[in-house]
Formats: sequence, C-alpha cells, structure tokens
Amino acid sequence: MMRRFIWGIGSTALVVMALALTLVIQTPAEAQVLGTGWVGSFYNNTTFSEPAAASNISYPVGLRFNWGAGSPTDGAGVTIPGVNADNFSAVFTSTQLFNAVGTYNFTIFVNDGVRVSIDNQVYINQLTPFNNTTPNAFQTLTFQYNRTTPGSGNIRVDFVEYSGDANLVVQWSIPGSSGGGGTGFTTPIGPTATAVPIATGSVITVRGLALRTGPYLGASMVGVIRPNVVYPILEKNFDEGLFPWYKIQDGNRIGWASGRYLIATGNLDLIPSTQTIFDRIDNPTDLPPALNIVGYTRSVMNLRRRPSERTQLLNQIPWGDGVQIIGRTVQGGQNFWLQVRWEGQVGWIYAPFVTIEGLIEAVPIR
Repeated sequence: MMRRFIWGIGSTALVVMALALTLVIQTPAEAQVLGTGWVGSFYNNTTFSEPAAASNISYPVGLRFNWGAGSPTDGAGVTIPGVNADNFSAVFTSTQLFNAVGTYNFTIFVNDGVRVSIDNQVYINQLTPFNNTTPNAFQTLTFQYNRTTPGSGNIRVDFVEYSGDANLVVQWSIPGSSGGGGTGFTTPIGPTATAVPIATGSVITVRGLALRTGPYLGASMVGVIRPNVVYPILEKNFDEGLFPWYKIQDGNRIGWASGRYLIATGNLDLIPSTQTIFDRIDNPTDLPPALNIVGYTRSVMNLRRRPSERTQLLNQIPWGDGVQIIGRTVQGGQNFWLQVRWEGQVGWIYAPFVTIEGLIEAVPIR
C-alpha cells in the first residue's frame, strides 16, 4: 500500500459501535440484578440442534430484551445476521458471583419458552409455546436458589421463540435487600437499573475523538467524543496491536475509541475482551441475493484481515485485478474500506484505490 495512505490512516482517531459493560447495581427499591458477561448461541430451529446459526454473541449487561416480532439482536441492539425471526432457539450462559449467603429469588419474564439451570441443576423447564396473541404479552416464572457459602454459579438459560413476539428478562434479588421479596423489573422493558461503570475514559491531546463501529482505524465513524467528559468503558480490544481500543457509551450511542487518545481509569482487568461485529462477518451471510458488485484495483493492494493497516496482511492483490465487494465502511459519507472476496480469500482493502462497478449502495455498511 502506498506510504501516503499509511500515514493518512494512521493519524485518524478511532472508535467503535458497541454495548456498555457496567456493574449493574440497583437502587434499594429495585434490589434486582441482571448479571453481566452473558454470551449467546442461536439455532434456526426450536430444538437447539447444531450447527449454530450464530455464536459468541455478547450480552454484557444482562438478558433483558424485547424483540417483538422482529429478528433477534445482540447486546448492542444490532441485528444478528443469519438468524430466523421466528422458530429459533438460543442458549445463553454466564458465570455470576453470589457473595451473599441466603435465598436468591429469581424472576423470569418470557415469551415463548425457557429453561433455566444453575450448575447443571434445572430450576425452570417451560419450553412449550406461550399461546397469547396480545402484543408484548409474557409469562412470569419464579424459583429460589439457596447459597450456603459465597461463590460463583454457572447459569444457563435456554430460550425458544416459536412465533409472534419474543421477549426475555432474567433477574434475581440479593438476600437481605429491601427488594428481596421480588420487587424490581416488572416487564421485559421495565425501568432501567442505576449503572456504575467498572472503568471510565476521558479524551486527551485531541479536540475530538472518533467513535467507530469497531476497534479499527478503518471502521465506520458513528460520532465524536470530546475532552472534559467522562465516558463509561464497556469492553476492550487489542486486535490492532499498537494501541488498545475501548468500547464506550456516549449517551445513547455506543462505539469504539482508540486508546491512543483516551486515558482509562478504573479496574481495567474487569473489562471483558469480546468479539465485535467484524469477527462475525468474515464470510457474511446477510448479503442481498445475486449481489455482484465488482471493484478493480488501481495499484497493488494489501489485503488485510480487518479494515486497518495495523492488522494482519493476508495477501497482495495485483494492479488491475477484479474483486467482489461484499462489505464496506464509510467515513464522511464516502467509502472508506471495502470487504472483498479475491481468489477464495475474504479481507479488507482501502477504498480510494478501487474503481467500483455496480450498485455499491446495495453493499452492507459495517
């Protein structure tokens, strides 16, 4: 790749769209927790039969969603490619700390079916359809979980969506809290918990730092964060190698910012390193039928694993070769990086050195 390209991209500050990881601490009036660090796998059947249509989907701040009649989304609210809107099943797992000794009261709001187990012991097994045609209707299920010693528990939630609306909340009370009798969230879209960030970040050196859809210099830009504001840090990523990237929350926006210009404070060891959307689209399945958008290189092009010249070099595409364009990132309304297939490989090339033939607007923006 040309040196003028390398320096131009290297000077760009980064950010990515994502979801905020926080320690969820409810007020005494709610006294309910959702847990953190959930991971889900989805199957295009109602029997959890392999292969998975999607796996390693992150839900860092708990299972609390209402998908209605639409397709399931990840913890950042992004539609999961390749998963049915109806007639699917999902498995969510997490390890939670139960530091208080006593009885934990679990409450599950669900439409349709659910099975809940802790350390391989099943507490709820209700996987049949929930036959209610009222919009946003759900069933409420409860059970008690007793701890005689502090420690961790491995929670598994099996969820089945047959048809119509899909929603799920999994919450539990802390023994001895004022809400131990079961107060708290009363619907799958109930009140929001008061969240205390594990770590925070502040912009330094620059007047504005780009928020991006992923932890890469070439990811699409979704906003700008400013100095003199403290932003919650949700996740971290070291894929570029030179500087860490942090997923942060800016009001209703979530994205990735470069650690080169973001000073982080707090317990960074507790911030999880999770997959991003770019890890799920190495061979995308959400492309329009018969998508045949072609690009021709106007120089020898470096084919990279991700949209950044700091990531792994997969190959070099000769001058004038044709590539199939299957994805893109944008910045300032212009194509920034292109995801392409070339001689059986999928990777990313820098868009300004590519002549495009076809309706590029039909290519998904990442």
